[in-house]
Amino acid sequence: MRSAWKLIVLIATLVAPALLSAQSYPSAADPRSTLKPGRFDAGTAASNMRLVSFSPKPAPFDTVRGLTFINSDLAFGNSHYAYQGNFAGFTVWDVSNPAKPVVASVVDCITSQGDPSIVGNLLFLSAEGAGNRNDCGKGGVQDPMDHMAGVRIYDVSNPHAPKLIKNVQTCKGSHTHTVIPSPTDPNIVYIYVSGQQAARPATELAGCNNGTEPADPANSLYQLDIIKVPLAHPEQAAVIPGARIFTGLDGSPECKTFCAPADTRRPAGGRGRDGAARDSANPITARLNTGPRNCHDVTAYPAIHLLAAACSSHAIMVDISNPEKPVRLSALTDTNNFQGRHTAGFSNDGKKTLWTDEWGGGTGPMCQAGSIMELGGNTIITASTDNKQLTQHAYFKLPTAQSAQENCVSHNGGLIPVPGRDLYVQGWYQGGIDVMDFTDADHPSEIAYFDRGSIDAPSDTSKASERSRYTIGGSWGAYYWNGMIYSSELDRGFDVYELTPSPQLSANEIAAAKLVTLKEYNPQSQPKLVWPAAFPVARSYLDQLVRNDGLAADRTTAVSAALDAAEKKSGAGRGAALTALAKRVDGYASGAKDAARVRMMSGAIKQLAAASK
Repeated sequence: MRSAWKLIVLIATLVAPALLSAQSYPSAADPRSTLKPGRFDAGTAASNMRLVSFSPKPAPFDTVRGLTFINSDLAFGNSHYAYQGNFAGFTVWDVSNPAKPVVASVVDCITSQGDPSIVGNLLFLSAEGAGNRNDCGKGGVQDPMDHMAGVRIYDVSNPHAPKLIKNVQTCKGSHTHTVIPSPTDPNIVYIYVSGQQAARPATELAGCNNGTEPADPANSLYQLDIIKVPLAHPEQAAVIPGARIFTGLDGSPECKTFCAPADTRRPAGGRGRDGAARDSANPITARLNTGPRNCHDVTAYPAIHLLAAACSSHAIMVDISNPEKPVRLSALTDTNNFQGRHTAGFSNDGKKTLWTDEWGGGTGPMCQAGSIMELGGNTIITASTDNKQLTQHAYFKLPTAQSAQENCVSHNGGLIPVPGRDLYVQGWYQGGIDVMDFTDADHPSEIAYFDRGSIDAPSDTSKASERSRYTIGGSWGAYYWNGMIYSSELDRGFDVYELTPSPQLSANEIAAAKLVTLKEYNPQSQPKLVWPAAFPVARSYLDQLVRNDGLAADRTTAVSAALDAAEKKSGAGRGAALTALAKRVDGYASGAKDAARVRMMSGAIKQLAAASK
């Protein structure tokens, strides 16, 4: 969810996407489009996944007053704890039993918007907004020196009694943040901070400047702040020189296709892609409208030293081999007006990235029957081997129409660890939870979903917030962690889901995904997924070859029988049977319709054979 910062768009290294110019629209002929409204008794619709448990908000946050007490993002750590941010604090959930999550603690602390990350026993929370105080108190900021905008650091070694260690102040505050571990020192992490505000005045924080020149190192606007954290001494965490990844980028042309309706409240002429008027007579606003000065979210993939920075309508790829001196590799904007790049994610092999579009800022109903599919969803981008050239591919959006009472647009998510496929689960606010397959960058598709009806009925505006006629709610983010999908529901509480077998996702693929376990998971610091040697992994590739007709039926049948026979053996006998099977499968690759996947299956069989000796 972004603040009221105007979209700023530009173009740098651009490879024009080969996309159809005709607009498309969601279908109203879907069970999700006619669900009964209700806060706790709404109708539901599900496909290929089930709700395992729902836990209502803890009492201190159980209110729908505007955005003050809504839940925000999730982080996962210490094997069985989920940390759920809230604009007024955070909740620590013990999810040892996903069917019955237990509240370990609730911490009251006004911290808009409270996005969390966890590293060991340290919890980091983003703070951005005028009402945050150093002491976490309510009632607003009376003395500017008491204003907290940056990152709060908590000690959660005792999950039942978290302790605030330090408030790290940054010039623009922290709308979101991303953890990047040092590649050379395991005792150091870096926090890349995305702040949407202007630089703070000197009365609050010395050294902050609202400049107009991106290359000026004294200019606080055109950079991502970086916090260096010594893990053994978090009280020494400090801001270091920021990531200046915007210098030299030019502005983008006006939108021509897939454009949002113009904002009639603004004067005509000279509009940016958000419909905002550009005042060329004002050198500051003119400069701010011709180049990006910040990103909404940045997603790191530390294993390959890359950062995907979602900066309004701009996608930027960054080399973070040295986190203190990041280097921009490439940048791309969608000339078809992808409205507001919000979040990015990588495929596990790092060859593709997925970018979400938070059209309307997260508080508007952008999934209605008249909302085009090319705005408010996802787009897929591939990169050259050196990541210096980006190519845009297809769009994806929820295929169902939602009501005018439901704030709905693409939001946060992460990979589901199914070998051989790129599956992404994400929250769409009141559009619900969705699982997208983007293995084929030109043909992404939906394979599972869960949705509730709107919180408010069409005639009920009694719980309206200051930013919408209706209650803001739905899934902020949905993430797969150790066998389950966890979702932070803004208004209602905390959900846990489980995938179920279907023609689009086999029982073997679900079992293989469950083999990947992570002690810690911060979705904006993407981990490399690695599968152990196991029969479900080999069978996942086999199921995929059957599904896509990638290998002749007589051969997939033979491989299935051979795997069954090998599994009944043990020790050296199993290893020998699997080694022989792998050799045979290698021969199948020649002439196979999906030779690459046949080779992946062979690799999984060889790995299993080695583990069986």
